[in-house]
Amino acid sequence: MAAASSSDSDACGAESNEANSKWLDAHYDPMANIHTFSACLALADLHGDGEYKLVVGDLGPGGQQPRLKVLKGPLVMTESPLPALPAAAATFLMEQHEPRTPALALASGPCVYVYKNLRPYFKFSLPQLPPNPLEQDLWNQAKEDRIDPLTLKEMLESIRETAEEPLSIQSLRFLQLELSEMEAFVNQHKSNSIKRQMSLPSVPVFLEVSGQFDVEFRLAAACRNGNIYILRRDSKHPKYCIELSAQPVGLIRVHKVLVVGSTQDSLHGFTHKGKKLWTVQMPAAILTMNLLEQHSRGLQAVMAGLANGEVRIYRDKALLNVIHTPDAVTSLCFGRYGREDNTLIMTTRGGGLIIKILKRTAVFVEGGSEVGPPPAQAMKLNVPRKTRLYVDQTLREREAGTAMHRAFQTDLYLLRLRAARAYLQALESSLSPLSTTAREPLKLHAVVQGLGPTFKLTLHLQNTSTTRPVLGLLVCFLYNEALYSLPRAFFKVPLLVPGLNYPLETFVESLSNKGISDIIKVLVLREGQSAPLLSAHVNMPGSEGLAAA
Repeated sequence: MAAASSSDSDACGAESNEANSKWLDAHYDPMANIHTFSACLALADLHGDGEYKLVVGDLGPGGQQPRLKVLKGPLVMTESPLPALPAAAATFLMEQHEPRTPALALASGPCVYVYKNLRPYFKFSLPQLPPNPLEQDLWNQAKEDRIDPLTLKEMLESIRETAEEPLSIQSLRFLQLELSEMEAFVNQHKSNSIKRQMSLPSVPVFLEVSGQFDVEFRLAAACRNGNIYILRRDSKHPKYCIELSAQPVGLIRVHKVLVVGSTQDSLHGFTHKGKKLWTVQMPAAILTMNLLEQHSRGLQAVMAGLANGEVRIYRDKALLNVIHTPDAVTSLCFGRYGREDNTLIMTTRGGGLIIKILKRTAVFVEGGSEVGPPPAQAMKLNVPRKTRLYVDQTLREREAGTAMHRAFQTDLYLLRLRAARAYLQALESSLSPLSTTAREPLKLHAVVQGLGPTFKLTLHLQNTSTTRPVLGLLVCFLYNEALYSLPRAFFKVPLLVPGLNYPLETFVESLSNKGISDIIKVLVLREGQSAPLLSAHVNMPGSEGLAAA
């Protein structure tokens, strides 16, 4: 495979090499001769063998016939002609029994062709509309060789500028040709009947659908008049309309946000009700957009191919990654290709093919390349309405503000005083399980096990010093002798090595037959001193054995 000369950069904008890039360069062929858009790319397991193929609706530039191509890895596996320019490609499951091999739906011209096992299976045709009579007369003259191609072009251009009805696809393709290609095109298509399939106030150029057809769904259509119409199920008219300040160049749905690219070199985020959320300015014109969905990490982001040879990846308005390519990218597709789950496929303006694989260790982080205020500053707060109670409370605070502040300061000082007294009392009586003296740095905690009437009490005593051992310690238990009985209420502790945890075990016998429980105090003492070094209060559970008896 040819090594790609593209470089990758993080969100911080610094150039990076292959070692710290998030992508692996799998393949780059500048002469692949693939000319298409993002909507005409699809990835699917067409044969049910676990090997995902790339389906391409090739536009066939330069007067060439459009073709349906299927790629396996970097090579074209099959290739078949199409009767008209492809508009979109998608895969879907049409069978319930196993193995569920996906079918391919390809919109081309006025029809939707369904392929099964890469063979034509079904064809849906849109209803035809009568063509322009003047246009029909010109093609009849061309059929009888009474008009030359140059005159045909001039007359069709005049009709396109003055007539209200749009020209047919055949005439529009003819007007895009060079002078040397016109005669061959006329000889090939002059016997075909011209057809017109659209009659709408504004032609939709991008569609985005969410939901289920039988339950509830939303359809967002970006049209050539600069508006985005949002329709719901069983609605004959749009429910919401988003008016853009420029023509749309892409429409992607990320979760519940519609991300729109415009000819003003910017990305916009809208809700399904048409509320604008954010705007991000691009460094160059946007050529194509598509969705990046990483299922393993639950990530959904927008990929935007720019005219300066960059592919930018955004999550909302946060820049995640920038990929530099040797040529401007005109189509993007991300998903499982071959047996790799996260593969990015790009085609360039010159017909090149670029394949990159996302590293398994790559994590997209919202970068620090964004300058200016933080994103949270642009969010509007949901401020509640002012109530009568709020107004009255505001007036009271204005009138008695000094007295309220003094009362607050008094209560705060009392709270601090009580906390300090309680802390001093705990230090003086060694009620803390942690020793506060530097000479005996100790830590104690107790664990009670058993259902009763006999419990196992384990004391975990640890010397938290780093170098100094502790010797000459005693453990004493204080308890209600009418409720509990211990074999040893007082014993010596062995030498405590720094850092080790010493479990000291004893058994507690519950004497009450009424299920009464109490507290057992554990004191750690030093020989010759009356004040304990630290203590712990053990809340004994009720004896379930006696209660059951």
